[in-house]
Amino acid sequence: MSEQLPELVLPIEERDHTVGPRSARYTLVEYGDFESPDCRNVSGTVRELIRELGDDLCFAFRNFPQPKRHPRSQTAAEAVEAAGLQDKFWLMHDRTFDHQGELSDRELRELARGLPVDMAVFERNLASGEARQRVREDLELAEEDGVGDTPTFFVNGLLYTGQYEFLPLLQALQQAPKH
Repeated sequence: MSEQLPELVLPIEERDHTVGPRSARYTLVEYGDFESPDCRNVSGTVRELIRELGDDLCFAFRNFPQPKRHPRSQTAAEAVEAAGLQDKFWLMHDRTFDHQGELSDRELRELARGLPVDMAVFERNLASGEARQRVREDLELAEEDGVGDTPTFFVNGLLYTGQYEFLPLLQALQQAPKH
């Protein structure tokens, strides 16, 4: 008898940052850390999946910073969320991974400025704690979902335990039961 894989406690919903329609045939949720080399590496794979599957895929990214291992991960997650409050989440997400070795406060602000975002609003979103609260909510969801490391994926609502390359993830999406 095969053991049932853990399920997402909270499926993709309005609060999530998503690419693709929520009604898509396949869903992929990633818990990630902006300073994790593994998350940076898999971000290209996710982009390939999005191109390949188009509107058949809804991808959501949830923050799971690991500050004990990656000291700038919390700050980076908050900066991405602050940009997200100006509808620039995905641009900042991609730029942060592309500049992973450059995540000082000054460099994160330069990444945001280049999007561009309204820097006064960006600074307010950071200072008010609104971006920090959003990251905290993702961390609480991660705990409920039993996430222990990054990247962690859920395919059609079920924990994915396979390889992080394009073909294995594509096959998992296409073969997983619709959730």
